[in-house]
Amino acid sequence: MKLTLNKTEIKERICKMLEHHFGVLPEKATMEQFYRASVMLVQEMLIETRREFVANQRKQEAKTVYYMCMEFLIGRSLKNNLFNLGILDEFEEATKELGYNFNSVFDREPDAGLGNGGLGRLAACFLDAAASLGYPINGYSIRYEFGIFRQKIVDGWQTELPDLWLHGGEVWLSPRVDEAVTVKFDGQIVEHWDNEHTIEYNNYNSVLAIPYDMMISGYNNTSVSLLRLWSATNLSFDIKQFNQGNYMNAVEQKAMAEVISNVLYPSDNHFEGKSLRLRQQYFLVSASVQDIIRKHIALYNTMDNFADKVAIHINETHPALAIPELMRILLDEWKFTWEDAWNIVTKTFAYTNHTVMSEALEVWPQDIFSRILPRIHQIVQEINNRLCMHLYGLCNDWNKVSQMAVIGSNQIHMANLCVYTCYTINGVSKIHSNIIKNSLFNNYYTLFPSKFTNVTNGFSMRRWLCQSNPKLCDFISDLIGPGYETNPHKLQTLLRFTDDNAVLNNLARIKQDNKIRLAEYIMSSTNIKLNTNSIFDVQVKRLHEYKRQLLNALHILYLYDTLKQNPSMDFYPRTFIFGAKAAPGYHFAKQIIRFICSLANEINNDKEISEKLKVVFLEDYRVTLAEMLMPAAEISEQISLAGTEASGTGNMKLMINGAITLGTMDGANVEICESVGDDNILIFGLRTNEVETLKQNGYYPSNYYANPMISSIIERLRRGVGGVSFDDIASNLIGQNGSGDPYMVLADFDSYRLIHEEAVKRYQDPLRWNKMSLANIATSGNFAADRAISEYSDRIWKIDRI
Repeated sequence: MKLTLNKTEIKERICKMLEHHFGVLPEKATMEQFYRASVMLVQEMLIETRREFVANQRKQEAKTVYYMCMEFLIGRSLKNNLFNLGILDEFEEATKELGYNFNSVFDREPDAGLGNGGLGRLAACFLDAAASLGYPINGYSIRYEFGIFRQKIVDGWQTELPDLWLHGGEVWLSPRVDEAVTVKFDGQIVEHWDNEHTIEYNNYNSVLAIPYDMMISGYNNTSVSLLRLWSATNLSFDIKQFNQGNYMNAVEQKAMAEVISNVLYPSDNHFEGKSLRLRQQYFLVSASVQDIIRKHIALYNTMDNFADKVAIHINETHPALAIPELMRILLDEWKFTWEDAWNIVTKTFAYTNHTVMSEALEVWPQDIFSRILPRIHQIVQEINNRLCMHLYGLCNDWNKVSQMAVIGSNQIHMANLCVYTCYTINGVSKIHSNIIKNSLFNNYYTLFPSKFTNVTNGFSMRRWLCQSNPKLCDFISDLIGPGYETNPHKLQTLLRFTDDNAVLNNLARIKQDNKIRLAEYIMSSTNIKLNTNSIFDVQVKRLHEYKRQLLNALHILYLYDTLKQNPSMDFYPRTFIFGAKAAPGYHFAKQIIRFICSLANEINNDKEISEKLKVVFLEDYRVTLAEMLMPAAEISEQISLAGTEASGTGNMKLMINGAITLGTMDGANVEICESVGDDNILIFGLRTNEVETLKQNGYYPSNYYANPMISSIIERLRRGVGGVSFDDIASNLIGQNGSGDPYMVLADFDSYRLIHEEAVKRYQDPLRWNKMSLANIATSGNFAADRAISEYSDRIWKIDRI
C-alpha cells in the first residue's frame, strides 16, 4: 500500500495532467492550471490507496463506522495530502524545476467551506487519525455551496459575505451521480392496516441528494478515509411555465431544493430559518442512512446483521434524526416489526454530546416538525410513548419521566432521543462527562449508568505541529529522533531537556521566528506593525458569550486606561490577538466584535503607547490562518466560565506549539493542568462548584460595581471606546434584579487581572518561561486525535484496524 513518487515521476505526471486535461505545456500553464494538475496527481495516488484499503476491508468483512456531523472543518488539502503521502519535499523540488513557486501553488486553494468551529475541526482530525491508524471510518456531511460565510469587518461590524470556496475547492470532490438518492419532505401520511401495516406517502416534495466524495489521506499513506458530502437539487422543470415567460416559476422547485445545501447553519431566529435547519438535518441523515443501507445490502444482502457490521456515530444532536429515519426504513421498506427494528437501531447508534448548557440542547417545535417530516413525527411519537412507559416502569416517577421524554411542552428534544436510543453516550473531557452524568442527564445516568463514558477530544498533531511549525518539528526530531509522529507519547522524552539551557534558548529562537512570520503577515494584511518582542497573547475561537472574549477585551481596556493614566509605569509590552466569527443572528456576539475592533482602533492609533500595547482582530479566521498563528502564540486564552466549555481543541493545538494556557478549570483545561502540572499553566477564576453555589445563592453583578476598578471600566464603556458607546454591553454586565452578566465576567475579572500579572512576571524570566513551554510541548501527546480515535474504536465502536 506504500505508494510513493520521486521528483522526476512527479514532474512527469504533472506535465501529463497539464497536457491531457488543459492542453498546455508546463511553461505555458497558469498557476490555476498547475494547482489543479497537482491535485489530480494527488487524487490518483489516493484512489489507489483507497481501492486497496476497501478491498482488504471487504475481504475481512470488517465492521464500518459512519461518522455523521453537520460540519467538517478540513482547511486546505493539497499540502496536507502531500505531507501524508510522504512526497512534500519532492513536490517542492519538482515545482521549482518546472518554474513554479511552491507556496503560491498552495495559496491557489481556498479553505474548504464545510465547517465553522471546534466541532467541525474535531471531525476533520478524527478522519485524519482514522486513516492514519487504518480504521474503517467514513464521514457524512453536506456540500455547502457557500460555506458558513466569509467574514468582513466594516467599521467594526461583522459583515457576512458568501464563501465562494468551490472555485478551487471542487477539484477535490468527485461527484457520484449514479448513487444519488431521494429525500422526501412535507405531504400527508395515510396508514393502511390490511394483512400488514403499510404507509402511503402523498403530496410530498422530493429533493435529490447527489453525493460528492472527498478523500482524506492517512499519514505515511496508510489508508484513505472517505468524506461523502450531499448536495441538494431538484430535476423538475416546468416547461409550460417557462414557455409562458414565467421563468422563475419554472425553476422554483429546483431553487427551493438547492437552498438546503447552500449555507452551513442558516440563521434560525425566524420561522423560515428554523424550517431550513430542520430540512438540512433530515436531508443529511436520510441521504446518509439510505446510502449506508445500500452499501450494506450490496455486501451482505440482508439487514439482519446490520448492527454487527455498521456503527453510526451521531456527533452532537444535529444528525439525531438518523434514529427515526433508520426506524422508518426498517419498518416501511423492510417490513420489520417494531421490536426487531428497535433492536437493530439501539445497537447501531452511539452519541457524543458537545454542550453542557441546557439552553443549547436542540429542540424543535412540534408543529414545524410534524408538517415538514410527517412520517418521522409519527415514529418519534411512538418512540416517546414507549419510552415513557418503559421509564415509568423503572422509576415510578412521572415527573422524572417528563424530564426525560422526547416530546414535552409541544417540543421535540433531540438530546433525549439520543440518550435513550444510543448504546453509548460520551462526553469530551473528564469534567464535561461528569457534568453530563451528575447534572445534564442525571435521570438517565441513574437508570442506565453503563451507557455513559468519556473520550477526551484530540487534535491532529501531524497537521498542527509537523506541517504548521516545521522548525519546531525539525528541532524535536533532532532532540529525540523520529517516531513521535505516530507515537505522540514519545514527546514526553523532551522532559529530559528541562534544564538544558541551550535547548531552551533554541526553543525561544524558534518561537521568535514564528512571531516575526506572523507579524509580517499582519503588517501586510492589516497595516498594523507589531512589536515582536512583546508577549503574543492569543484568543481564537468561535465568538460566544460563554467563551468570554468580553472578559479579555475588558481587561485590555483596563490595561490601556491604566497605562494612559501612568505613562511612565513599568509595563511589559503586550500584543493581544483575536480571531472569531459570530453567528449571523447573534447580535450581542457581533457587538462584542465591534467592541474589540473599536478598542483596537483607539489603542493602535495612540502613538504614545504604540510599542507597549497592540490589539489585532484577524478577519475571517479559518484553518489556514490558524496554522500561521498558533506557532507564534505565547499565551493561549482559554477563559470560558467553569462548567460551560465541553472540552476545546484549540487549547491543545496551542499547547503543542509551546503556548502557555491561561485559563479556567473548564473543559480539557483540567486535563491539561493534570498533564503539565500546576507550575506550567496559569489558572484563575471560579471553579465549577463555586459557580453553581453562586448561581443558587443568587448572582448579583451590580454588587461588583462597588469595586472602583470595575465601575471605571463600566463607565468607560458608556462614555465610549474608539468613538463608539457600548452602553448595551455595560447594561448587560450590570443588569438588574440579578439578571445581568450570565457568564460571570465581573466575578472573575479580578482573578483574571492577577493571573495576567503573574504571566508577565514569569515571562520576564526567559528560562522559566521556556521550561513551561517545553513541558507543554512534551505532554501534549496525551491529547492526540490518534489516542481519541483508538479509544472510540476499542471501547465504543468495537472495530479493528484493517
